[in-house]
Amino acid sequence: MQLIRAIVRSEKSATVIKALFEAGYVAVTKVPVVGRGKQRGIKIGDITYDEIPKDLLMIVVKDEDKDFPIKTIIEAARTGENGAFGDGKIFVSSVEEAYTISRGTKEL
Repeated sequence: MQLIRAIVRSEKSATVIKALFEAGYVAVTKVPVVGRGKQRGIKIGDITYDEIPKDLLMIVVKDEDKDFPIKTIIEAARTGENGAFGDGKIFVSSVEEAYTISRGTKEL
């Protein structure tokens, strides 16, 4: 299994979640986060904002299914046709084990 973590603009998270739902990926965890990317925040006049609000979306998919939700996230989260700085980042990592708490069973 693969854990896909997408950091997206807060105003885009509903669009991304809807696109994932329509693509058949209904289980999504959403967490509000703050941070900055390699652009080191936003400078407006003398003030630098380096804690930019974003949303962290997490889904777990089968190894062979990871490319489609990644493409879906990119298409839904991108600003305009070519995207813009601050649109976000996607991280993919392996999930070694997962358990359903209510049943106490291991997921495959």
